[in-house]
Amino acid sequence: MARILATAGSDRSEHALCYIDLDQFKIINDTCGHAAGDELLRQLGAMLPIHVRYRDTLAHLGGDEFGILMEHYPLAQAMRVANAIHASFEEFRFFWADKSFSVGVSIGLVPIVGVDVTVADVLSAADGACYAAKESGRNHLHVYHSDDHELLRRHTEMQWVRRLNRELDEDDFELFFQSIVPLEPTQANGRHYEVLLRLRENDAEVIAPGAFLQAAERYGYAVRIDKWVVDHTFQWLSAVLECSAELDLCSINLSGQTLGNESFLDFILERLEHYQIPGERIFLEITETAMVVNLPRAQRLISALRHRGIRFELDDFGSGFASFSYIKNLAVDFVKIDGIFVKDIVDDEIDREMVRAINHIGKVLGKQTIAEFAENEAILAELRNTGVDYAQGSGIDKPSPLG
Repeated sequence: MARILATAGSDRSEHALCYIDLDQFKIINDTCGHAAGDELLRQLGAMLPIHVRYRDTLAHLGGDEFGILMEHYPLAQAMRVANAIHASFEEFRFFWADKSFSVGVSIGLVPIVGVDVTVADVLSAADGACYAAKESGRNHLHVYHSDDHELLRRHTEMQWVRRLNRELDEDDFELFFQSIVPLEPTQANGRHYEVLLRLRENDAEVIAPGAFLQAAERYGYAVRIDKWVVDHTFQWLSAVLECSAELDLCSINLSGQTLGNESFLDFILERLEHYQIPGERIFLEITETAMVVNLPRAQRLISALRHRGIRFELDDFGSGFASFSYIKNLAVDFVKIDGIFVKDIVDDEIDREMVRAINHIGKVLGKQTIAEFAENEAILAELRNTGVDYAQGSGIDKPSPLG
């Protein structure tokens, strides 16, 4: 590849890299053992040369990955080869003892033309294209293009993964807080904060988790981040509660991955004990979608932590796919109305009726309601008229550093 890249710019030649990743290799290894996996690789290694010309290079790149470097092959011809490989894999059956397996394959195809790129650039593009093929449902072919939005998204996510790993190792996240206030004075009982995670880009810019949360969840960092937030929030609370009884409730968001994590329950119980935090001071916020996707484990977590006094809040209610059909079966104390309905409540009759409906069903089920995105006094007045219990937003209080 280094040789090809050295000459492609000067002679305007076209080449391609085909990156092949087996989809069911782990299943065969796990069910039949590594001897079966080795035999599968041998059989595929014997099958692939059928599609390779004398001047091309076929390589076993490691594990269940193969590569074909096609020299002097325009993209259209390379696609025909890649599709032929894909078709041969679809027809292939692997037999081991009394078992038969089909073997899917995800293929990333990268054209190599006269541009200023390195071997690492081409391999990274091929890996990204193959990953995109897997995300399309596996057993697909994905062709790389320089303006490929899917690969640009993944590249951005991978940059975030490297940064998140560094931030966690170096303890460099920051916590902010935002007040949640009662809309009727008779409901006042101490102060209620939601704890918010932030990253500081420099001395001035603060990054909200929306920029990196998808990458964190996709690559398995969400649980570590949630544990970091819980630990540092409890540490702060232990100091605050020693010198003031003013703080009543503190809300902490949990990701869907954390709901499904077996170790989180033991972790939060141990942290409560370590910092001597009364469970009655803690609210855990869980989005509607995350709750339903992880429903059995979420119910077990809620049941165990409610015995310690911790209460729960269903976040972003109304925007997911569960809505009213699930809320009656969820042991939550608060329902937070999704801000997408709140922000235009003054001018949009449909949004106003959606907020009214969510608030009404919450009250019928004995739950209190919180409206987010309360950005101005007009919205607050409308929420009071609707009967919503609490509000949160920049019209009340902007997020501030916790300290």
